[in-house]
Amino acid sequence: MYRTVPIDQLRPGMYVQRVNGAWLKHPFWRTSFLASEREIERLRDSGIQSVDIDPSRSEDWDAEAGVENAPAEADAAAAIPDPMAPAEAVAVAQSVAAPAAPPAATRRVIVPQVALDAELTRARRICHEGREAVEAMFQEVRMGRMVDAGELVPLAQEISASVGRHPGALIGIARLKTADDYTYLHSVAVGALMSNLARHLDLDEQACADATLGGLLHDLGKACIPLEILNKPGRLDDAEMALMREHPAHGARLLREAGVENETILHMVLYHHERMDGAGYPAGLAPDQIPLLTRMSSVCDVYDAVTSTRAYKDPWDPAEALRCMVSWKGQFDMMVLKALIASLGIYPAGSLVRLSSDRLAVVLEQRPGNLTRPLVRVFYSARLRSHVLHVDVDLSAPGCSESITGIESPAAWGFRDLHKLWAP
Repeated sequence: MYRTVPIDQLRPGMYVQRVNGAWLKHPFWRTSFLASEREIERLRDSGIQSVDIDPSRSEDWDAEAGVENAPAEADAAAAIPDPMAPAEAVAVAQSVAAPAAPPAATRRVIVPQVALDAELTRARRICHEGREAVEAMFQEVRMGRMVDAGELVPLAQEISASVGRHPGALIGIARLKTADDYTYLHSVAVGALMSNLARHLDLDEQACADATLGGLLHDLGKACIPLEILNKPGRLDDAEMALMREHPAHGARLLREAGVENETILHMVLYHHERMDGAGYPAGLAPDQIPLLTRMSSVCDVYDAVTSTRAYKDPWDPAEALRCMVSWKGQFDMMVLKALIASLGIYPAGSLVRLSSDRLAVVLEQRPGNLTRPLVRVFYSARLRSHVLHVDVDLSAPGCSESITGIESPAAWGFRDLHKLWAP
């Protein structure tokens, strides 16, 4: 049973099962770890008030230390399927294989039309051109000029075409952004995620086009936010956060002034920070006031945000990000989130995983119909702590005896350029 510990009572050797705070407020890519002096200091500096401890995995635990029982929601979170546990990953795979969906959204498996390597070159070009196009639009706003949203339509079409050829290429490359590139490439990444998710939901052609363009435009209003706030390397204070929260309204206003009349896209731009529990902004909408594409935009926006390098935060591992998002009860439409997991895989491309052979591998791409057994590239022996000859293993192949036993932290192993293994 977990115990809630005030941060001032947290000691090295205690096993932190859960950090009690939203991802914006704490500096960790993962939410479970063995506490050290450095991590405790980072938690205190981030303003976190408490954590949930697992006494059975703690090296330093005193049952009489004055801690209180974990709240019911913490116990519920503990039951959330965790990609680090293979059996639970299978349960997630089964639950997302055919989740309840809107009547018009029949799920389908997206089979790549071209090989990953063949699409990576085009994906890099699209990211480069996309960054330049989004930055140029931001510059137009900052100079007081009217934007032309139509200028991004060709880019949206290229994104959609790339996702159709091989979704893993562009989605993976767009995630590999620096903190300096984040504001602009985030729009490209969300456009790609939206395009892939819309295809997975088998939405009609117009909805797929709206989803992609809406993803590209969703953060346009950030062009009205001072750069010192956008690029601040630390937490925003209350006044700065209030200004930041104005960006959806700025974005919708800019598009309306430019003559955009597509209400689906305008709704995504204005309300992509709304949440299913009514705790979002700017209006605190109820679930029945949030249409499907806007629900999709909120999920895709957060997934790319937490898996990207930010000025104030290191990126989370893709698989861990999905696990955490599932645990944030009430924030997202679970049908949409499960659809995102089904489209990306339990272990998305770029995830670092440990195999049953005690080797480490990076996930290359998914295998249609098998979310827990992707194609991986083995490169390291965890037992010998040394690099090994690279070999690609299709875990879904008949007779393959290897399986994933958990996810690993690239930072913990000192792997700084993991992406070079799957996107050379």
